[in-house]
Amino acid sequence: MKLNLITDLQAAEITAQPVIRLIQEAGDGENIASQLKASEIGNLEQWLALSQFEGKFNQLQPVYAQSDVFPQLFVLGLGDIAQLNGSKLQKLAQSIVKATQKLAETITIDLSNLPEALHYQFALALTQANYAYDQFKTKKSEITLKNINFFAEKTSLDSAQLTLLQAIQKGQHFTRHLGNTPGNVCFPEYLADEALKLAGEFPDLLNVKVLNEQQMADLGMNAFLAVSKGSERSGRVVLLEYNSQQAQKPVVLVGKGVTFDTGGISLKPAATMDEMKFDMCGAATVLGVMRALCESKLPIHVVGALACAENMPSGHATRPGDIVTTMSGQTVEVLNTDAEGRLVLCDTLTYIARYEPELVIDIATLTGACVVALGKVLSGLFSPDNALSQDLIDAGEQSFDRVWRLPVMDDYQELLDSPFADMGNIGGPYGGAITAACFLQRFTRDYRWAHLDIAGTAWLSGAQKGATGRPVPLLMQFLVNRVSN
Repeated sequence: MKLNLITDLQAAEITAQPVIRLIQEAGDGENIASQLKASEIGNLEQWLALSQFEGKFNQLQPVYAQSDVFPQLFVLGLGDIAQLNGSKLQKLAQSIVKATQKLAETITIDLSNLPEALHYQFALALTQANYAYDQFKTKKSEITLKNINFFAEKTSLDSAQLTLLQAIQKGQHFTRHLGNTPGNVCFPEYLADEALKLAGEFPDLLNVKVLNEQQMADLGMNAFLAVSKGSERSGRVVLLEYNSQQAQKPVVLVGKGVTFDTGGISLKPAATMDEMKFDMCGAATVLGVMRALCESKLPIHVVGALACAENMPSGHATRPGDIVTTMSGQTVEVLNTDAEGRLVLCDTLTYIARYEPELVIDIATLTGACVVALGKVLSGLFSPDNALSQDLIDAGEQSFDRVWRLPVMDDYQELLDSPFADMGNIGGPYGGAITAACFLQRFTRDYRWAHLDIAGTAWLSGAQKGATGRPVPLLMQFLVNRVSN
């Protein structure tokens, strides 16, 4: 979807499109009327009386037959603008897209009554709302909306921001598409192929390297292989380097890519196991960020690493109680084969140290405990680095892709003690998200590091089931801020 800024709301091509005016709630009809134009609605006072439009939050009203200027005019209530926030902007965006996405290829939104500080977040919310996944449906969606024009006498949006928003949109939609792809299609090899295709699109910006299981074995990545060996589909570590000509040390993003997680020998319950196709959303996020970087051509050096495996029960699968030696040389007693994400990540986090990173952020649908703690609203943030944590928190607020910091400290490390190995891969029944982060911390001591647990935010369940594409907006905002600073 293309985003445009326009300066003339009365141009002939604009008046032929659906136009949406955003209206602040007011105490009486006169204040509502002052935000509209009598020249656009022939019988404005009569229409207001009959429609009972009051500008209440998310009150959407068509004004079709009444407008002499715009054949398809909508008014959408903002409610009390002092109460507007990111969640409400998303609901407004969803209402607009739902009403117009099958109506026309182009719509125009008048932002004049929306506070200028909210224009960027609102535009981002519109790109997120205009998405559908119908790859495996015989009847395809009828979405026609391809362009959104923004009009305002004064706006914080500019062409550079619109370019960035479109890049984020492409990256986030790519992540959602990968996440929604079923496990019988999306194997580790599939993710590697998608990375290679992306590099084919942007050969001057992106280099890709793929490690197979033999190469991993030669490197001593036995924790990773303890997960992948239970499947007939072999694992892959996929490495994408963006803008390698940049002189600065890279930001490294590491994504968990368990393309389907049965739990292995520690088999999961059948209920909702279908959603375990989303267990690769960390890797999908990294691929989405890489696409957004290529689309935006952001001047920064970034490496993405995808830890791709399928966790299956079989005669070759790892057993609870097995002990493996990681690439770092540390040994792990595998107490629960369903705590597999940390096993593929720990070896990948050891491997990427060869890039001498400026900092490392791993992204993983890692623990149900994080969902219990934070629900589906906030992603969990773990890092011993206060400055890095604050930068991620700030980027989350700017992009409305928010995180909440949880502790990662030595007080919890003893919960991982094992009588037979250097550590167990679980830490008992309490603080599961924290002990998982503490496990990863043991492999990240040599560089600045943060861990994002997106188990609650990477996808939605129920009627709206599907990948969200989070935290692509957060990470892109974080990278944009690094460039700006």
